[in-house]
Amino acid sequence: MKAERTHLVLKPDPKRVIFLPFKPVHEEQILKIAARVLSITEEEVNSEIEEVCKDFGERHNKICDFYLKRFDQVSGYLITDKKLSIKRQMLIGAYFTQEYSLESSALFNPSIVLHPDQSNLSQGSKRYILSLRATGEGHISSIVFRSGVIDAKNNISIENPVKYVSAPEVVPNPYYEKPLFEKKLVELGLAYEFTDYVLSNLGDTFSLKELEEQIETALIQSRIRNGQKRSIANGILTLARSNYEIFFNEKQNLSERIIFPHSPTETNGIEDARFVRFSNDDGSYVYYATYSAFDGKIVLPQLLETQDFLSFKIKTLNGPEVKNKGMALFPRKINGMYTMLSRQDNENIYIMFSDMIHFWYTKRILLRPTFTWEMVQIGNCGSPIETDRGWLVLTHGVGPMRKYSIGVVLLDLEDPTKVIGRLDKPLLSPNENEREGYVPNVVYSCGGVVHGDELVIPYAMSDYASSFAKVNLQNLLNELTSN
Repeated sequence: MKAERTHLVLKPDPKRVIFLPFKPVHEEQILKIAARVLSITEEEVNSEIEEVCKDFGERHNKICDFYLKRFDQVSGYLITDKKLSIKRQMLIGAYFTQEYSLESSALFNPSIVLHPDQSNLSQGSKRYILSLRATGEGHISSIVFRSGVIDAKNNISIENPVKYVSAPEVVPNPYYEKPLFEKKLVELGLAYEFTDYVLSNLGDTFSLKELEEQIETALIQSRIRNGQKRSIANGILTLARSNYEIFFNEKQNLSERIIFPHSPTETNGIEDARFVRFSNDDGSYVYYATYSAFDGKIVLPQLLETQDFLSFKIKTLNGPEVKNKGMALFPRKINGMYTMLSRQDNENIYIMFSDMIHFWYTKRILLRPTFTWEMVQIGNCGSPIETDRGWLVLTHGVGPMRKYSIGVVLLDLEDPTKVIGRLDKPLLSPNENEREGYVPNVVYSCGGVVHGDELVIPYAMSDYASSFAKVNLQNLLNELTSN
């Protein structure tokens, strides 16, 4: 059985840019830049900021507000307390601002879920949200969004993205729970006497500011302020700053919203978000996404949570089995337990159960590489999809010449540790039009969706662009159960 490809292709657009802080490596350079701007006349200031606003104002929303924000952030480096004109403040801020092209390299590894807003649609149609991994300069990855509609005949349309791209407001967690925070520090190998001292001076719940103050106090009071204590302190703060919240304005179009790396664990990218529409015990829904936070050396699986794609909570996952890439959450509890697919060893697919969504302690093997097209490794291609005949799981297999293909397995509804069907051949493999890109010979997905009588699979083509494929659901299930 083979999937039917569509003609929709989403290619990266280098024109989609975001403004970010420009941070010179050395503080001395900050001082020099600010001093130079202070030295020019007000007439020169007015002329230059007018030119900057003309040049960049049409490319961004509210960039002048950001210039003033950047000025506030660097104002401590000024050598004078003299009151400056608004335009001079803006110009100083502009010198410490830069553009970043989010999609200059790639737009790939898509995940699809039903949109929380299904109003004003024709009968049989569904609105969806597509998340994608956008990669720009330095191979830094972020999450971007598109929306579209699948109609009653399973025709797929997608809205063109708006002109602007905007970052959200980012705030730290309002508080941290000491017992949970302490557990994670132990897992990270940060359980030292210094750590105990810091935590002993905090309440059962504490804020980031309180934690920062206690760490600084502990470092000052320490008789020997050696490098190890500073390293431990940095590790504690890294954990705290990896848990935060972001907020978008409801007036911002979905395609305008961008989740850009923020925490220390994400400095080199937010990779391969696997979104799932999760059904709670009370019948309400919440959207989760497991993703890989990458700091250039270590991959740390994390969890993103939202109900409306306007506000998001980002939290670390905990437990000894939280490692490697490719975790994918089932869309509901099974027998009262959260259930997750994982791949801890770069080779096999595992399944995990937990009574707490943020803590994962045990795993058991589910699938091993078996067929020729997957003998290097296998992993999931997104969260399992519930059907009346079992849990449908898209997989990826790596074969000769590191060629990636997409396969399918079927798990028992009541006991997903039981594999009740498995295709012996790929559902989708890279064709001649798909095998050229940043990483050649790859098709890959981070999650599909069932609509009517078809399985819709968004997929990436060689880590460059993305497309959609479809397959008849009943035919697929029949073939799975016959194997």
